[in-house]
Amino acid sequence: MNLFSPPTTSPSTSTTTTPPPPKASPDGAFEAPNRTARRACWTARDAFFACLDAHGIVDSIGHKEDAARCCGAEEQGLRRECASSWVTYFKQRRVMEVKRKQTLEKLAAEGARPMPEGMGPPRLESGR
Repeated sequence: MNLFSPPTTSPSTSTTTTPPPPKASPDGAFEAPNRTARRACWTARDAFFACLDAHGIVDSIGHKEDAARCCGAEEQGLRRECASSWVTYFKQRRVMEVKRKQTLEKLAAEGARPMPEGMGPPRLESGR
């Protein structure tokens, strides 16, 4: 298997469409998605996450088979509309946000209170 070759699918596996590579600008750099493309990506992300929520799936990376079985069409839409790095980022961030929320809820249930303003590590001023 060539590390740099595009992914291939066999007839026994599901067909996965990958988005076309980003367009190169005249200076050779890649063009960032425009506002319309970002909006389409976020809409696809929201649809995928709504499906995951409806099926009680938080981690679509760790529970790949369940996510594909329940929300395969929505995930394909996400992969079609978003850069692959964005897809990975969205999936990882979803898990992180759920864990963060659970941790904060657990701390609140244990009686933890927020630190007073000014306590904690010093913050650097902007411009330094």
